Amino acid sequence: MKNKSLLFMLIALLSVGLFLAACSSGDDSEPNDDAGSDDEEATSGDPVEGGDIVAAMYSAPDHQFNPIFNTSSYDSNILDLTHESLIKQDENLGFIPSLAKDWEFNEDNSELTYFLNEGVKWHDGEEFTADDVVFTFTALADPGYVAAGGIRTNFVDTLVGYDDYVNEKTDEFTGVEKIDDYTVKFIFEVPNVKALADTSFNIIPEHVFADVNMADMPSHSASIDGGEVIGTGPFQLSQYQEGEQYVLTRHDDYWQGKPNLDSVTWRVIDEAVMAGMLENEEIHLLNRPGGVPAADVPSIEQMSHITMIEAQDLGYQYMAFKFNHGPNNSLTDPTTWIPNEKVQDAELRQAILYALKRQDYVTGLLHGSGEVLTAPFPSASWANNTEAIGEFDYSPDKAEEILDAAGYEDVDGDGFRENPDGEKFTLNLDYPTGNEVREKVAPIIKENLEAVGISVNLNSPRDASAHFELIEENDTDIDLYLAGWSLASTDPDPSAIFYSTAGLNYPRYTDERFDALLDEAVDPELAFDQDYRKDKYTEWGQYFTEVLPIIPLFSDNINYAYNNKLQGITFKSHQILDDAHKWTWSE
Repeated sequence: MKNKSLLFMLIALLSVGLFLAACSSGDDSEPNDDAGSDDEEATSGDPVEGGDIVAAMYSAPDHQFNPIFNTSSYDSNILDLTHESLIKQDENLGFIPSLAKDWEFNEDNSELTYFLNEGVKWHDGEEFTADDVVFTFTALADPGYVAAGGIRTNFVDTLVGYDDYVNEKTDEFTGVEKIDDYTVKFIFEVPNVKALADTSFNIIPEHVFADVNMADMPSHSASIDGGEVIGTGPFQLSQYQEGEQYVLTRHDDYWQGKPNLDSVTWRVIDEAVMAGMLENEEIHLLNRPGGVPAADVPSIEQMSHITMIEAQDLGYQYMAFKFNHGPNNSLTDPTTWIPNEKVQDAELRQAILYALKRQDYVTGLLHGSGEVLTAPFPSASWANNTEAIGEFDYSPDKAEEILDAAGYEDVDGDGFRENPDGEKFTLNLDYPTGNEVREKVAPIIKENLEAVGISVNLNSPRDASAHFELIEENDTDIDLYLAGWSLASTDPDPSAIFYSTAGLNYPRYTDERFDALLDEAVDPELAFDQDYRKDKYTEWGQYFTEVLPIIPLFSDNINYAYNNKLQGITFKSHQILDDAHKWTWSE
């Protein structure tokens, strides 16, 4: 690579500590510590020409297959095979070429220039060029993007000219510049320690969307319809039966070579039947989110035709507080929010933390395959510093002591506490279906909180898509909700969900100190020192435990699984879907 900052590469290479174990009882299919490399593929016969495999996920996608509007991990399973970014990550989470063959920084790391591969074809045969890159990032900065439902402004808001462009003071977005058909430059306001991460976004085709009004883009056929969604990846979404299955067919003109498989079909299945379907070869691959349920790990370990790989996950499950509501659905304009008075007390939130038997969730529901979190940095992340941030063990006595001191007392003797004004006090808890452990946790949380006198109304669960749509909106009946999140494998910066004006700030929590610490962690003069960044995230984590906008519950290890007849899998700590054009099916 030309003139690249060595420090950027070191940051990427050190970004995650991995815990990897490969499990299989078949003599021919047990990968070693280098699981997933081309030399260590599980073998089970001679590859056949073509082949169709079935992958599984537990919840239906939101049916938004345009990367700039996608928010669901389930849709991302599909997009990982249909769309590509300028760069991707290797097994050690270092950045490597993808649509871009090379890149270079200027002297102070405020400009990043990419040199693109030539001959890359979109699924419809059009050529990929720098125009598509400029179009994608300009769309993310579009004045109408957020109003149309977009949330990925964090990929562009550090670029030169963003504020003027998004506020319609200029018609030109100068932060991303086409040098020629195969060269594009990103220009940052200040040196950006996350420059590679911030430019590793899936590219969309200009020739498809150029004449589409931003407000209409999320519902455009090229964003949602099988056969109309256009990417550069090895497979194209050709058809789907909503909520049931999604068929991806081979892109014959794929720039890295014609894929070996004919198709990959994602099926939506119930988690409870997953093990049986793997055993009967009705499904052939399980990726994240979810992976193999912890309860099924022992039985799947005995399946000689299945390879299973366990790794520490960057994701975690949490319970959030809904701090503010409507009158509208804006996630980025705090001036429109109305406080939810029931959850404003930090003492109440602290008491709730002490009341939850979180270690029991890990021990009982995850069968020990996970960890309790204090701050939202799982131990797989280099930003984790649990020792300095501290741990909060289950203590109902401490919870009751805090509640008493804060004025939450059982005034009428019914066993439940009233609020400090002596009024009836009940918290409404919402949760989604699809993740079996999360479904089981919800009633246990209700039981834990009621044991210390906090009345909880457990709302009927909805499927994940409907649940998160409601969370994003301003439903005033929600006080608490369950969800999952993952740090990006590219960088641990949690701003995308925790910054006051972030597009994914579903709790609608605002805090100037919270934001200031996140800003300091990416300071253009200091943040190139990873020790400095870790110290800042530790400081932020310590403050996090005081204010608790969410309560991290646990991070579970991810268990990937695939049939040994599926060869060519490349294991990476954050997924196993890369290099799908190399996959083969054997008999």
